[in-house]
Amino acid sequence: MSPSPLYIILDTQFTSTSFELLLELFAKAGVRWVQLREKKAPSKTFFEAAKSFVEHCHHWGLVSIINDRVDIALLVDADGVHLGQDDLPVEEARKLLGSGKIVGFSTHNLKQALEAQRSAADYVAIGPVYPTTSKQNLDPIVPWEDLKAVRREVKKPLVAIGGITAENARPLFELGIDSVAVIQDVLLAVNPGPRIKQYLDLASSGKL
Repeated sequence: MSPSPLYIILDTQFTSTSFELLLELFAKAGVRWVQLREKKAPSKTFFEAAKSFVEHCHHWGLVSIINDRVDIALLVDADGVHLGQDDLPVEEARKLLGSGKIVGFSTHNLKQALEAQRSAADYVAIGPVYPTTSKQNLDPIVPWEDLKAVRREVKKPLVAIGGITAENARPLFELGIDSVAVIQDVLLAVNPGPRIKQYLDLASSGKL
């Protein structure tokens, strides 16, 4: 299963709006994949949030992805998990989750992306592609020539992440990126609906 062109990362530090309202808005605007990311909450708090997140995702027909935590993804019956370089290895996550769940993997250069291509990951994330403030201890920005090489060599669905806005997303779609992962540009928008439409329109026009 390939990620939708706009892949929203619901990072709770950037919004206090309820999952119920946000996920309804996302679904009605045409979003299909949403990831829950919570880097600071205790496990119990994250577990409770994840339960609510998945329940509302399932209600609205959204694909629910949990960031980092394979155990919580299993417990709440999420559709999948997204792993970073320091998380549980992809192959171990696949053993736990089975073939019916989605496993995504973050990479930051061509070498890591090629390793992800050979792994059991369903999709490969690459970034940061632009400067971003949504993540601490940021890896270096992936040079454009390297990003082109990643797209050329990686045959799995490719998700770009890091500093993406509706104003800078078009070149990524034109390059052949399958999906853009966005946090602040949607969550902090005064009216997220029209912002989401911008991305979906860009994805359609960028792949013509």
